[in-house]
Amino acid sequence: MNEDPGRKQNLMQDFLDNIRLSRRSFVKASAATGAAVTLGAGVSLDLKALARTTGPTAEGQGRWMPSTCQGCTSWCSKQVYVIDGRAVKVRGNPHSKVNVGAGCPRPHLAIQQVYDPDRIKTPMKRTNPKKGRDEDPKFVPISWDEALGTIADRIMELRNNGEPHKYMLMRGRYTYMRDILYDRMTKIIGSPNNISHSAICAEAEKFGPYYTEGLWDYRQYDVENARYILIWGADPLAANRQVSYYSKAWGTVIDRAQIAVVEPRLSATGAKSDVWLPIEPGHDGALATAIAHVILTEGLWHREFVGDFKDGLNRFRTGQDVLESDFEEKHTYGLVRWWNLVLKDKTPEWAAPETGLPADQIRQVALDFGRAAPHAISWVGGGPVMQVRGGYAGMICHALNGLVGSVDNTGGTLAPNKVYTQDFPEPDDFLDDIAKTGKQHEKIDQRGRLEFPSLNGGKSGGGVVTNNAADGILDADPYDIKMAVAYMNNFTFSCGQPERWERALAKIPFLVHITTNASEFSWFSDILLPCTHHLFEKWGYIKVHGNGYRHVSLMQPIIKRIGDYKTDETEIPWLIAEKLAERGFDNLLRHYKQYRDPETGEAPTTAEEFALYALKYATHKVWNPALHEGGDKFDGWEEFVRIGVSNSDPYPFRKRWGKMKTRTGMFEFYSETLKEALTKHAEKHGVDVDKVMETCDYEARGELAFVPHYEPPVTSGDPEDYPLLFVDHKSRLNREGRSANCSWYYEFKDLDPGDEIWDDVAKINPVDGKKAGIATGDRIRLTSSTGSIECTAKLWEGVRPGTVAKCYGQGHWAYGRLASKVFGKVPRGGNNNDLIPAVYERLSGSTVRHAGTRVKIEKI
Repeated sequence: MNEDPGRKQNLMQDFLDNIRLSRRSFVKASAATGAAVTLGAGVSLDLKALARTTGPTAEGQGRWMPSTCQGCTSWCSKQVYVIDGRAVKVRGNPHSKVNVGAGCPRPHLAIQQVYDPDRIKTPMKRTNPKKGRDEDPKFVPISWDEALGTIADRIMELRNNGEPHKYMLMRGRYTYMRDILYDRMTKIIGSPNNISHSAICAEAEKFGPYYTEGLWDYRQYDVENARYILIWGADPLAANRQVSYYSKAWGTVIDRAQIAVVEPRLSATGAKSDVWLPIEPGHDGALATAIAHVILTEGLWHREFVGDFKDGLNRFRTGQDVLESDFEEKHTYGLVRWWNLVLKDKTPEWAAPETGLPADQIRQVALDFGRAAPHAISWVGGGPVMQVRGGYAGMICHALNGLVGSVDNTGGTLAPNKVYTQDFPEPDDFLDDIAKTGKQHEKIDQRGRLEFPSLNGGKSGGGVVTNNAADGILDADPYDIKMAVAYMNNFTFSCGQPERWERALAKIPFLVHITTNASEFSWFSDILLPCTHHLFEKWGYIKVHGNGYRHVSLMQPIIKRIGDYKTDETEIPWLIAEKLAERGFDNLLRHYKQYRDPETGEAPTTAEEFALYALKYATHKVWNPALHEGGDKFDGWEEFVRIGVSNSDPYPFRKRWGKMKTRTGMFEFYSETLKEALTKHAEKHGVDVDKVMETCDYEARGELAFVPHYEPPVTSGDPEDYPLLFVDHKSRLNREGRSANCSWYYEFKDLDPGDEIWDDVAKINPVDGKKAGIATGDRIRLTSSTGSIECTAKLWEGVRPGTVAKCYGQGHWAYGRLASKVFGKVPRGGNNNDLIPAVYERLSGSTVRHAGTRVKIEKI
């Protein structure tokens, strides 16, 4: 349809007014190629025509501007079509080699987010001194000057009283500008309490790779060169890292590789797989153990990576020990010891009753996986690892990559590529005696105690125990928290057993929340600070890897702000530093003035300059041609801003073989790295490793603690009272739980297999539904040992009998007019976390989300 420019401008305004898209056009708009989007009344706009240029269109309407989506951890580089300062369309940035110009539904929802009428547009302060879920905060607008002055006064009060450690910073999603607020400001004030969200995200996924190959990080997967992909509790087409890229590449992957998905529900990826393995929740480790057994007994390990028996004869026979001296390893360590300790008896017949899967199916998957070596991927997601005993499950699932030689190999599992960003200046010279003393106190999350090894990077207490911070606050253990600042988080919704967070936040005398919307966390706050939206309104950058590359992608302010917003990680800490300097404490401001513009050498004088200069400082080795060390080369800052993304050099396959960051330098089937970490943690507390295992609810004793192995799951709730296992999963429409005030989130909810539009459903196998007398459409109550929620029943064959699956994301009682039925009072749907108890995988500090909760169902 040909339209004049004025007519199209009116259509864009209609678009911004949230006229509903048709289902077909919305899905098409999510594709990388662009589509004709229906704007209403049968009128459409040709988005393909808009996509032909990165400059103004022929009509001169607008421009494609680069930025970055943080709707999930894919962190895709994007381009936003901007007309007269308004965002109207989002697409993948074709310059990125990570997401290769692809997109998913999430960035389109971001347009509804940024123009959400329920966004906070000015600072607010609480006028009701009482705090609780049933207490209306009675927020009133205030100026930035009053808000910042109040915050500075509270910080100074803590420092003047010698209590800077009672200040706390809580971080949710972040950019790589994070350390300005999260680290530097917290340390210079004098507190040890910078608490991140990492342990409620997927920290346990890193445990297995670290204690086998020395990689405490998320992996990337060379899927287009793989011949077999075995996916454990991940859904890469919906809710895993690099959703955009995998969605674009999956057609090629399906043509080239066999795909098997281990998951008790039929996920989006499972629906496009060759084999769906609806495992009994919590028994992933048993399946991985049996697969390893078959690979060894059938002689399918990759000899170029692992090695071989000296005489070439396979001595791995069921039930028989093997002499370590008979096997000569190449790039691995401890294979024979692992066999003797764990694998020799663990046949598919042993695993079948543990997993609820047929022995012949287990054997066939093992054979197909092994025969694809070394182009076989064992893809470890949150399902196997975010369990009470998930550490060793993660190790044994990842160890399969070692057996088939796919680690660091073509068609295998890869580490992040190197990029050349720069850390911000260290704060040490700006720490006074008050700060140095304050920093020495124990952290509020109790990491590093006997019961919380949290062995990030091999260090006792090296990682955060996010959800336990609530109990530290409630119990004033090790001390009470008197002031907290939080940003891009909502722990009163996103943590297991969130009512603990409600009580904990109510106990903090002064709480500041930096947020876009008034969330459940905001409800307990004393001051709300409105912040910019990551995709459209702020300077920042991220680093993320996928497709054999790593990119550095920029965020930049590309639209007109409709509220008095400030950027969370840069502008707000600068403004607080200015207020602290006015009160005689200028250390933080003097530190920030070190972040000079690399082009001019000028120090920042305003919050806006600071945000820009800090970004240029952190990325100047990327865009300055004189400092180029690798990856894309730019003429300078302006070209980097115009392109919006820098790509690393291609992945250097096999470079880490024999040079892994383990104690032995090898891929460790017997983990000397874990042995050292556990021993040091035990010695720190005057006990032995067996006591650590007992305290952390693991069964392993002796040498078994140092090898990948299976342990049966630990669940909350008596099976007699709570007969079904609860399966939590994520939506392809979830912008990390922040989609709930977007109408498109509900209108297109059935893009998630088994879900329904404008409803929140619990998926129940018809066998279980018949037993309980429940039919599709019934209103039901799910109850666990810690809480209950109400939702709608959906009988669906895509869930394993004995389980009930429900998508995370609904159940807000705040956040906005769509997110809740009655703001501040009645939730829309149910929050899964109300059912999930606050329990942990203690070796990593991770929150338990899977295979840990039993529920019962009642018809309402």
